[in-house]
Amino acid sequence: MLLGKKIRMERIINRKTGRTVVVPMDHGVTLGPIHGLVNMREMVNEVARGGANAVLGHMGLPLYGHRKYGRDLGLILHLSGSTVWSPDPNTKVLVNSVEMALKMGADAVSIHVNIGAEDEAEMLRDLGIVSVAAMEWGVPLLAMMYARGEKFKNESDVEGVKHAARIAAELGADIVKVNYTGSVSSFRQVVEGCPIPVVIAGGERADDEQRIFTLVRESLEAGGAGVSVGRNVFQHPHPRRMMKAIYQMVHKNIPISRAREIVNSGK
Repeated sequence: MLLGKKIRMERIINRKTGRTVVVPMDHGVTLGPIHGLVNMREMVNEVARGGANAVLGHMGLPLYGHRKYGRDLGLILHLSGSTVWSPDPNTKVLVNSVEMALKMGADAVSIHVNIGAEDEAEMLRDLGIVSVAAMEWGVPLLAMMYARGEKFKNESDVEGVKHAARIAAELGADIVKVNYTGSVSSFRQVVEGCPIPVVIAGGERADDEQRIFTLVRESLEAGGAGVSVGRNVFQHPHPRRMMKAIYQMVHKNIPISRAREIVNSGK
């Protein structure tokens, strides 16, 4: 099964750079049909044209949105969820399985865990269950790990983020997604303390492209393995250009100035 996992990993991580650009589109369960994801199929095609390595979402993505356009595009199926209407949106529950994800054509699976939340124990248990199943089936597992709870000053606190990343590795994940901690030096602590590839979350939509480009550049400088950026791509006025700019930053190490040129080029 290790060979199967290795083969599938190369569908979501560039074998030459060891990095990845993932576009999460799991927001339909959490937030509903938000701007940019009303027509998932159209947006999948846009980010594919822009160079994304993979898209990530719930089973609705392959059912109603995922179409491989031109170059290959990896599919990561998300296995847990909650909604903003829940009494505690931080409580994530399993809504799919590794076996079903494989039947639906997934190259990898993902799960969301909020460290410090009231239901942390149940989410850790689910991470362990999914991790074991992913190992048995040879499927890469991406763990979205966030420090969300009263004990954390904020979700980007370096102590919380580096602990969350390490938990993912210790429990068998192959890639971990975390918040950026605000500086190269602090994020380097996260990367050095985690033996698996670390990618950063893009967060909520930002009007200033400079913010997301800075996140990308600094995380890579600290040793990060790429990005998982959703709203700052699919809610951008020019999603394909924004995706192309981020792709070239991650895989070709272009400077921020060149990334801005790509977004403003009209091509």
